[in-house]
Amino acid sequence: MIDNFPRIRLGHFPTPIESLQNITKGLGGPEIFIKRDDCTGLATGGNKTRKLEFIMPDAIKNKADLVVTVGAIQSNHARQTAAACAILGIKCLIVLEQRLANAPESYMNSGNIFLNKIFGAEMVLCPTNKNVEEFAKEIMDDRKRQGANPYFIPVGGSNHLGELGYIECMREIIEQDSEKLFTHIILATGSGGTHAGLIAGKAHYQSDIEIIGISIKDKKLDQEEKVFRLAKNSCDFIQCKSLDRKNVIVEDAYVGEGYAIPTEGMKKALKLMARKEAILLDPVYSGKAFDGLIDLVKKGYFKDSDKILFIHTGGSAAIPAYEWAF
Repeated sequence: MIDNFPRIRLGHFPTPIESLQNITKGLGGPEIFIKRDDCTGLATGGNKTRKLEFIMPDAIKNKADLVVTVGAIQSNHARQTAAACAILGIKCLIVLEQRLANAPESYMNSGNIFLNKIFGAEMVLCPTNKNVEEFAKEIMDDRKRQGANPYFIPVGGSNHLGELGYIECMREIIEQDSEKLFTHIILATGSGGTHAGLIAGKAHYQSDIEIIGISIKDKKLDQEEKVFRLAKNSCDFIQCKSLDRKNVIVEDAYVGEGYAIPTEGMKKALKLMARKEAILLDPVYSGKAFDGLIDLVKKGYFKDSDKILFIHTGGSAAIPAYEWAF
C-alpha cells in the first residue's frame, strides 16, 4: 500500500534491531531491544529521514526552489531537511525558535546549528514575540515577492506525508519480528508524527504490539489527542478504517522543566546507554524517552516475559551543544 506513494530514497533501510543485553541484565527485567533509526544514514541519521523520503517528492511535484521549515535551535529535523535539500539541489531556509532560556554560546552555535551551515542552509532566528510558523509564512510571502517558489514543511515533518515514513517503519518492524516477539514499542513523542505513523501502521497492519510514547514536551492528554488527530489524518489518507483511540498511550512524567531542558534522569539514561552499550542517545528526545523506559521497568509496568523495542530516533549530533549540561 505504502509503495504506491511517491518516495525518494534518502536513507539506509531497513535499520537494524539490536539486543541491549548489558542493560537488560542490569535492570533484571524484560528483554530490551533497540531499533537503530539513528543509523538511517542521512546527515548522521535520525527519524526524520523516513518522513523526508515521502515529503520531498511533494516539494519537487510543486516545483519548489526553496524549502522552508521550522524547529528549535538544535532541531534534528532541520539538520536532516538541510541535508535532503543539499542532495536534491533545493535551497533550504530554517526558521529557528529559541525555546531554551539563557542558552550558552555552545548551544547556539555547535551541534546541529554547525551542521546546518555545513549543508548550506540559511537560518533565521524567530523573534521571541512571534509565532514561529506565522513568522515563517511572512518570510515565505517575502520570498515569493522576490520570485521564489517556497514549499513549507511543518515542525518535525509531522503531516500525513511524513507519517507515511513511520507507517512503513511499522511494516519494517513486523517483518523483522518474524517470530512476533515484541510486546511493546517505546519512543519519544514530541511533534507527534513518528508516534502517529506507528499508531496508524499498527492499525493498518493489525499489530498487537502496544506503543507507548514518552512525552518530551506536552501533558499526557494533550499529547495523546495530538497524536490521535495526526494518526487519524494518516489513516484517512491511506484509507485505513480500524484506528482505536485507546491505542494512543503517552507517559508525561519525564519532561522535567520543559522542552530541551536537561533532566537528571535523561543524563543518567544517556550515560547508561553510552557506558553499557556504546550507543549515543540525544539530550532532547531519546535520552528522556529511555529514562522513561528505565523507570517503567523499575516500577514493574512490564512482565519479565515481555520483549520491549525502543525506537532510537537519532539526534546524537546535538550532544556537543549540551556539554554544559553534563
